[in-house]
Amino acid sequence: MNEIAPRPNNLDAFWMPYTANRAYKSTPRLLARAEGMHYYTNDGQEVIDGTAGLWCVNAGHGRREITEAIQKQAAVMDFAPTFQMGHPIAFQAAAKVAEMTPDGLDHVFFTNSGSESADTALKIALAYQRARGEAQRVRLIGRERGYHGVGFGGMSVGGIGPNRKQFGALLPYVDHLPHTHAPEHNAFTRGQPAWGAHLADALDGLVALHGDTIAAVIVEPLAGSTGVLVPPQGYLQRLRELCDKHGILLIFDEVITGFGRIGAPFGAERLGVTPDMITMAKGLTNAAVPMGAVAVHDKIYSAIVDGAPAGIELFHGYTYSGHPLASAAAIASVDLHRAEDLPGRARAMEGYFEDAAHSLKGLPNVIDIRNMGLVAGIELQGRAGKPTDRATRIFHRCFDAGVLIRTTGDIIALSPPLIVEKPHVDRIFGTLADAIRAEAA
Repeated sequence: MNEIAPRPNNLDAFWMPYTANRAYKSTPRLLARAEGMHYYTNDGQEVIDGTAGLWCVNAGHGRREITEAIQKQAAVMDFAPTFQMGHPIAFQAAAKVAEMTPDGLDHVFFTNSGSESADTALKIALAYQRARGEAQRVRLIGRERGYHGVGFGGMSVGGIGPNRKQFGALLPYVDHLPHTHAPEHNAFTRGQPAWGAHLADALDGLVALHGDTIAAVIVEPLAGSTGVLVPPQGYLQRLRELCDKHGILLIFDEVITGFGRIGAPFGAERLGVTPDMITMAKGLTNAAVPMGAVAVHDKIYSAIVDGAPAGIELFHGYTYSGHPLASAAAIASVDLHRAEDLPGRARAMEGYFEDAAHSLKGLPNVIDIRNMGLVAGIELQGRAGKPTDRATRIFHRCFDAGVLIRTTGDIIALSPPLIVEKPHVDRIFGTLADAIRAEAA
């Protein structure tokens, strides 16, 4: 009788994403359950969640309302296709999302992740330009240090080097705006920095270079994964003006900033700029079931759908677009955000959170602090010849002391659930301060 030889340990089979697999599996840190503001390890240690999971558990962990909605839907119908078919809960979920989005962005295309949302928005932009008789508009503009997921479209318009360098040339007809990170002008700014609106004028230069071939510009209103880059005052307004001037669509990637993170349902509202499309995921379902979406302006939907000949208008979609369980989770999550006014709670806590973040100024190797809403980035001076080492060691110290933070390069990013209270903020930043001091050398 043949027997399967056991693996050296039961961590081998899972090839972990965005992880130093060898280092992690040699000293694993396992999260076993979660509730409210906390994770719990498999040996029972309580860990404050300073990152809302991965920017996504905005309402806190284990919310009964969402869990029960998923369970109920699973018992009624586990799956139904949305290709030439439909089920009521997907339409209900889309309507709920459309009620939250800015005026005019009334049509919702469901995906399964932020990556899929980015690629979907880019394809819709190309289809729109073709539908309105501008088929020469095939070029997509992203931004340096931008992050739009890991699909080939999102990677191409993204601008984080390590995410791109292993995978070759990616998509053609892509260019990038300069990033807005300028610590020489804006270090230790609270909220939006005063310097940098003119950086949007680089779009004029790209139009001069590429002519009328640009279909869309995609940016994060507040760039998260690259280390919390807050938009300069007037920057997004200028970008909106230039896109209108040149017939270019403006897409906001709100996978992080959507659903209350910076004190409004979407960053577009807080920042006073309405794009032509908004991509979202994460907080859409409170991360209970994977789901993403693209909110699309009426003019785009009308041009592609109403102006098309009979038959399928957009040859794009996913098997799980509008999945019943995800739709149930989205409805419950949106209802929870409204019932508890989670964006309002974030706005109310923002000042205390900001003061706590900037209290780290003056600690060893802290060279910049940036914040908006319930997001903060603490940039560290890296160790010579050892990039990321200092931040990684601080991450480990914080975890061992019962606080989960996130690092990206030598930047610490914090984004707690929107239910965070002052004692949690004190614990997060107090623990982080101790860890920064401990890694001073």
